[in-house]
Parts: sequence; structure tokens; C-alpha cells
Amino acid sequence: MIKSVAGTRDILPADIAKWKHLQSIVDSVFGNFNYKEIRTPIFEETALFARSIGEATDIVSKEMYTFLDRSGESLTLRPEMTAGVVRAFIEYSLDKKQNLNKLYYIGPMFRQERPQAGRFRQFYQFGAEALGGNDPLLDAEMITMAYDILAQLGLKKLWVKINSLGVPSSREKYKNILRQYLQPYFEKLTAESKKRFDTNILRLFDSKEETDLMIMENAPLLIEYLDDESLEHFEKVKQALLAAGVPFEVNSKLVRGLDYYTNTTFEIVSGSVGSQSALCGGGRYNGLVKELGGNDIPGVGFAAGIERILLACENEKSFALEDEKLDLFIVSIEKGLENFAYRTAIQFRRKGLSVDLDYLSRSVKAQMREANRINAKYVLLIGGEEFEKGEIVLKNMINGEQKNFAKDDLEKIFLSIR
Repeated sequence: MIKSVAGTRDILPADIAKWKHLQSIVDSVFGNFNYKEIRTPIFEETALFARSIGEATDIVSKEMYTFLDRSGESLTLRPEMTAGVVRAFIEYSLDKKQNLNKLYYIGPMFRQERPQAGRFRQFYQFGAEALGGNDPLLDAEMITMAYDILAQLGLKKLWVKINSLGVPSSREKYKNILRQYLQPYFEKLTAESKKRFDTNILRLFDSKEETDLMIMENAPLLIEYLDDESLEHFEKVKQALLAAGVPFEVNSKLVRGLDYYTNTTFEIVSGSVGSQSALCGGGRYNGLVKELGGNDIPGVGFAAGIERILLACENEKSFALEDEKLDLFIVSIEKGLENFAYRTAIQFRRKGLSVDLDYLSRSVKAQMREANRINAKYVLLIGGEEFEKGEIVLKNMINGEQKNFAKDDLEKIFLSIR
């Protein structure tokens, strides 16, 4: 038997209601903030991710699904969405159409990671990008939208962590200071951290290894070396979050793993999903549009992992959906009425009702069991003496009431069901 590829999963009909519920909240919240949906291809030129995310990052160096197509071009299944959105923004000159573009997305991403709870190799994210504005209120808006979506899902164990990475010039000066601090400890660092020392030194704060943690415990913090402009930007973000009623804490060791971040960075963490606790994260990336060949346009955004969020919802039992109900199930009492039943079902379906009928030539008793199994609100019984008299019977499956209708009077039956 051929099974699904390791790190992937099938989303079966029993789970789809949860996904739809989440997406309805995502669409609603983003709509309330005037964000418009964008959909980009699931694969792009490999160079797009190497330039945007950074060749030294784990995503590009270890995790991307990259392949050569038949023309020999290197393509990559998207490991994240920001780069593709920015590419589309540049390609279609969206900045010429309006000064500020507020966009959101939802869809599958691909990374060849070690599968674990809430982490898959094909996984789904939703997120947003605001391109064209440097206002700290936009940074706060991103955090507020993410928090509102998670709160509307009923999640309680949430922590919003924020930090500032400052402008690139401040960050580069700080990196030199951090290297000076780490130089005496270099040989004690883990092999992975030694690699990051030159390529992506801020990621040493992400290390979970005990040796690295002890070394980084007393490391100088970036926020202590930020310029006045970066500090002012960060203060405005904090004040805006307070005004929006979003609880947060400043975590001066919070860094993002992608090279394009500047100024604000944030994560929302859950206490309900184990070690992989970050449900979403993002921040400002003012240099990315220019890096990818566009104008020097600021941007800010975030992404959230759907599987991980749903795992947190399940662990907290944060929402319980009612079982889906079918409007009508048509039961044929005798043979020879299949075409009449099918035609009747089609007419009701075209009026907007959810309708099903028996396709397996089962007994009346078995058909009624099926109606109960699929939570049919009503059953339409066709056949027997009533049908000979030109009537069909509508049964309310909730209270057991039955009512006879002329078999051609579908409008009255429709109004009774509605």
C-alpha cells in the first residue's frame, strides 16, 4: 500500500469543519482591517528565497524543496510566503496603483524539517503583509490582528513577545560587539553556533543547547545599542498595543531567523502545544522590497502556522463545533422511484438545500439509519399508499412530526424545510 509521504498528512472530512471555522475567522479579521487576499504560485525561482530569506539561514541551507525543471531552471516549493508576495508586488507594480498595499494569504508551505507535534513538511500558514508604510501603528496592527484571530478561536494560554532589531546600521554595530563578547567562549560553542558566528550571529539566541544557553545568558543585548530613531519606533509600537488592549512582554533576546527583518519583531506563543510553542511570528522588513529589485519601500508582516494553532485549540478545547447537519435525505420506499427521487433532489439542491439520497438500493430501515447517521434535519419519504394518492411525506427528524404534501408541490416543502 502506498502511504502519504513522511511529514505530510491528509485533512479528512471529519477535520475540515475546524479548518473552515479557522479560515472564516481569518477572513473576517483581515477584512475588518481592510486587508485584501492575494494568492501566489506554490513554487518560485530558487533565487527569490536565497536573496530574501538569506543563504546562511537554516531554511535555505537545509530545509527547502528545490528541484530542476525540464528546462534546467532551479525552482523551489515555497518555504514561506513573504518573498512571493513581495515578488508579486514588484512584478505588478502595485505601489503605482496605491501607496499602501494591505494583503493577506492562506495556503500550503514546504520545508524538509524533522516532523514533530504541530510541525509538518507540507504545512499551512495564514499571514499578512503591509507594503508602503513605515508607521509604527502598522507594526502594532499586525500584532493586534494575529492576537485577535487567536483570541477569537478561544485560546487563553497566549503570550505576546516583542523586541526591536533596530535599523541595519545599529544591528551591524551590535553584531561586532556580540562577536567580541563571544570570542573567548568560541571553542565552547556547539558546532551549529560556531557556523552561525560569522553568518547569522543573532541566531545564537535561538539555541536550545545548554552550553550555548549558559554562554548567551550574560551576552550584551541588541536593544541596549539601538539608535534613538529605532527606540522611538519601538516605543510607539508598545503604546499602540496598550491602546489596543493587547497584552505583551518585551523579550530582548527574541530574534527572527530570516535576514530581512528590521525594527519590530514579535512572536505569539502558546502554552498548549509543547516545545513547538510559537503559533505565529513576524516583524518589519524595510529593506526586502529593494533587495528583490523593487523601489525602497518599507514593509511589515507576520505568518501563523495553522496546524500548530489547531493543535493548541484541541489541547485547550477552545471551541466545539456543532455536528454538520444535512437539510434533507430522500428515502425511496419502493423500487422504480429512483428517477423521481433524483429529480426531486436536484430541484431542492438548486434552491440551496443540502440534499442526499440512497444510491445503494438499501431497505427503508437502512435508509432511515443513514439519515440519522448523517444528521439529516428532514426525511422525504417517497412511495407507498401516499405516493399512489399523489402525495409524499416530510418527516421532521428532530421532533418526529410528519406532514403530507402533494408530490409536485416542491415549493411548499422547500418553505417547510427552510
